Amino acid sequence: MSARKASRAIRTLLNASTIAAAITAAVASPSDARAVLSAHVPVAVAEHEASLIGHVDAERILYLDIVLPMRNREALKALVGRIYDPSDSLYRHYLSVGQFTERFGPSRDDYDQAVAFFRSSGLEITRLNSNRYMLEAHGRAADIERVFHIRLNIYRHPAENRSFMAPDREPTVNLGVAILHVDGLDDFELPKPRLIRAPEGQRAHGTGSGPNGSFIGSDMRAAYYGGTTLTGAGQSLGLMELVGWNPADIALYFQTVNQPLNVPVNGISVDGKKIHCTHCNDGEQALDIEYAISMAPGLAQVQVYVAHGADAVLEAMASDNTSKQLSTSWGWHNNFVVDDPLFLEMAAQGQSFLTASGDYSNLKQSGPWPEEDANLTGVGGTDLVTVGPGGPYQSEKGWSGSAGGPSLDRSISIEPYQLSFINERNEGSRKVRDVPDVSAHADTDCFICSNGRCSEGWGGTSFASPMWTGFVALINQQAVANGQQPVGFLNPTLYNLAMNRAQYVGMLHDVMRGQSGLYTAVKGFDLVTGLGSPGGQGLINALAPSQ
Repeated sequence: MSARKASRAIRTLLNASTIAAAITAAVASPSDARAVLSAHVPVAVAEHEASLIGHVDAERILYLDIVLPMRNREALKALVGRIYDPSDSLYRHYLSVGQFTERFGPSRDDYDQAVAFFRSSGLEITRLNSNRYMLEAHGRAADIERVFHIRLNIYRHPAENRSFMAPDREPTVNLGVAILHVDGLDDFELPKPRLIRAPEGQRAHGTGSGPNGSFIGSDMRAAYYGGTTLTGAGQSLGLMELVGWNPADIALYFQTVNQPLNVPVNGISVDGKKIHCTHCNDGEQALDIEYAISMAPGLAQVQVYVAHGADAVLEAMASDNTSKQLSTSWGWHNNFVVDDPLFLEMAAQGQSFLTASGDYSNLKQSGPWPEEDANLTGVGGTDLVTVGPGGPYQSEKGWSGSAGGPSLDRSISIEPYQLSFINERNEGSRKVRDVPDVSAHADTDCFICSNGRCSEGWGGTSFASPMWTGFVALINQQAVANGQQPVGFLNPTLYNLAMNRAQYVGMLHDVMRGQSGLYTAVKGFDLVTGLGSPGGQGLINALAPSQ
């Protein structure tokens, strides 16, 4: 092994395998400057692959997510397993945020100490969370350097034509409480939406109701649901966005497709970031709203969470627990140590969290996080054909841009319920998590309104995730009507139901044609389309059966 590879292996081991021991040591051994328990210095800085440009302006305002470690992590994983086991007495016995916090969240004393410390250190606290896992703060770069004993520098990015900010060393803090992570100290990896637009002449041609056969959201509802009774009534749907949106674009879309807009769209600024804008690129944000509502046009509300960083949104979604179906079409840097506990919390609370699996045919090029995490549902892409505009489902094949494959993070093991589906035909890994879990239409024949105008030629798994999330709202509407709990984390239930082939055909569209990158869509599970796309009322009845 080369010295560079060995160094990276050691950093990975320290960041993941020894964290429990580090937490114990930090709590048991008070000191003036206690190390934050996870890595913050990018490998490119640590291994001198990025050239130093200068120092961050002392007056620059930075937005931080300060994270305290969860308690009883293994017990939490075991509990989630029981909650999704139909044979267990705890099946679908979800926790409230208060119940979760008392069993698994940081102690109130630790949280209060941390809040008091950072306030007295010159940082402004912008949000406290009911699960006590994270607090949002912002402050001058000079104050942040002083509090965390670091120097924030500007470096030349080794692979992209830009500069980035990063600390010159791992942060420490003069606090007698363990701190797991401080998000916002670097921007080496920028978040990206999973949205693409094909150039003229390379766009797919659909069978939808929009211009030149492009698909609109109601075409997706007709194909994947096909009914009229369920509309998502009574359900709140949450979307992660990292940039604000223009409400006029949403109104323009529904006006253009000649459909009513009866769903309130409520913005939530987690850390002070603006939720609305008039001259911004809101393509991702607009399509998420437009297609989620189109799939479930009777929703009680859409909650659009906006923040400077993805972790702040995840924390708000979990600690609010007001939306039982959640979606993101953004990718960001692998932050397993912070994000995985939140995905487990969502599962324990009965929230369904779905994410676009990414584009460009492979996980590495698209950016593999968060879809690599095993405690959420990754949504890949297909190429849908309907009988005609507004017509029913006809056929489907794997979309050539759908990102999938075994997790690049080799520490994320495959779950037993997924392992049963791995075989030589689909070429999945039997050791690590395989992506995606399910899929929906993502080819470049979709129509949206954004940036003040409407246009066709859009695609990406950015469409697939909010459509699936809207479909989950239909499931949960029927569950409530039947006196049942929400469906929650989809994966254990979907994989276990799909073991029965006859049932599989009735509840999911098994996509058995098409190729993306190294992988081919085959019968059953595959690394292009997962288990397949929504099968209409059959899937709804399987997940929310009548008593």
